[in-house]
Amino acid sequence: MGKLSGKIVWVTGAGSGIGEAAAIALAEEGATLILTGRTKEKLETVAEKIKAAGGTAHVKTADLAKAPAVQKVADFISSEFGRLDILVNNAGLNITQRNWRNLKPEGVEELVGGNLFSAFYCAMAALPMMRAQGGGLMIHTASMAGRFVSPLSGAGYTASKHAVVAMSHSLNMEECANGIRSCVVCPGEVRTPILDKRPNKLSEKELSEMVQPEDCGELYRFIATMPAHVCINEVLITPTRNRSYMAAMQRTL
Repeated sequence: MGKLSGKIVWVTGAGSGIGEAAAIALAEEGATLILTGRTKEKLETVAEKIKAAGGTAHVKTADLAKAPAVQKVADFISSEFGRLDILVNNAGLNITQRNWRNLKPEGVEELVGGNLFSAFYCAMAALPMMRAQGGGLMIHTASMAGRFVSPLSGAGYTASKHAVVAMSHSLNMEECANGIRSCVVCPGEVRTPILDKRPNKLSEKELSEMVQPEDCGELYRFIATMPAHVCINEVLITPTRNRSYMAAMQRTL
């Protein structure tokens, strides 16, 4: 029996990358998964992987930048299961035209909607269930760009991910007395489809040296299986061969 047997887990951005890896890892611990994202086919592929391994997964598509769509998924969870133990608040995106010189208002709206509004709406939808049951865990995927400013990620992505970090810490301040824990994970470079939006394409060698989604899945499993009296507030996970550090060192030589 897994450490999360009987637990209800909602993973957003679950169709690929970190979300997929986290969903599979938590299902391996016995949790029942609700998988949410915009692309039904991708979510169903992840659900089939979970079911093939003996797990349970439900697919609920939604545009998480829209509050009513988020609430509709939360209402399903509440009516179907009567509780929500873990929210993996993972949905996020970046755009190609990300620097100030070519950033457009519609790009800013896409970034803030996909990275910040979605995180807030999901947390807001999860809180009533967690308060009612006397506890719960939220794990938010932010970014190293949520802690450090770099032109690589772009102004809009960096600003929205900084806000996600602040959001997570504010949840701990206000909700710790209700038994609710919030952890924000700040990955460096991870080999996920979001890299396809990079203005400059990366080599296979560069991609292989990055953190892999499965590495993040194991981290999320660790966070999710910690006892309820422990809150891991924030985690940074980066490749050993950290290209941003190496670039900084080159500039000092």
